[in-house]
Amino acid sequence: MIELIGVRAGYGGGDVLQGVDLRIERRSITCIVGPNGAGKSTVLRALSGLLRPREGAITLVGRPIHDLTPAAVLAAGVAQVPQQGGLFGNLTVRDNMLVGGYLMRRDKRALRRRLDELAEAFPVIGARSDDKASDLSGGQRRIVEFARALVTSPSVVLLDEPTLGLDPKTCQVVFDSTTRMNDLGVTVLMVEQNVRFGLTLATHGVVMERGRVLIAEPASELLSRDDMGAMFFGSGAAPTTMPPGDPHA
Repeated sequence: MIELIGVRAGYGGGDVLQGVDLRIERRSITCIVGPNGAGKSTVLRALSGLLRPREGAITLVGRPIHDLTPAAVLAAGVAQVPQQGGLFGNLTVRDNMLVGGYLMRRDKRALRRRLDELAEAFPVIGARSDDKASDLSGGQRRIVEFARALVTSPSVVLLDEPTLGLDPKTCQVVFDSTTRMNDLGVTVLMVEQNVRFGLTLATHGVVMERGRVLIAEPASELLSRDDMGAMFFGSGAAPTTMPPGDPHA
C-alpha cells in the first residue's frame, strides 16, 4: 500500500530520517515504536506531505506522493489524525465533520451520504451532532477526530500518538475506533509511545532507532521478544512499565 525507499528528511540543516526503507501492507494496522527522537512522527509528517524528503521516494499503491502538497496527499487517499487538539471546540460535531469533508464541498449530496454512513459506524456522531466539540468527553472527541479523518474515504489513515494523555477507559475507545476503521477497509499506520498497547492493537510492528528502521515484523512476534525492554528503553527497562492503556493487560 505504502512504500518508503531510502527516505531522508529532517528540519533545518539536519536529517532525522537516515534512509528509511519501509513497506506498509494493504489493510494492515502497523505500529511504529521506538525511543524519543527515533524519527517516528517524522515518518508520518513525510507521508502526509507536511515535510518533503531531501532524498528517496514515497509511493502510494505505486504512485509517487513525496512531492505532493498536504492537500494533494489527502486527495490521493492519505489522512492524518494529529496527536491532540484536532477539533474546533467552538464548532458543533457536525460542523467539525464538514470541515473534514472540505474536498467534497462541491458534491453536497455525496457529503451528506458519507456523514450518514459515518454516523452509523460511529453512533456518537449522530447522537452529539448539534453539541459543541468542547462539550464532549475525551473519548468522544477522539471518536469524532477518527471519524472526521474518514469523511473523504481515505485508503490510509495516519495516527500520531493516539493515546497521548488519555486514561485507560479512553484508550479502550481508541482501540475500538482504530479496529473499526480497519474493519471498514482502511490501512492504519500509527506511532505510539505505549508500546504494549500499540503492538497489541497492530498486525505489524516496526521498531525505529536513530532515524532508521531496526526491525519490521508481525506485531505478535515483536511483543514476544525477550529483549523488548533493552531495545526501547535501555537495559533493565520493560515495556510493561509504559502508561496504562493495553485493553488486554
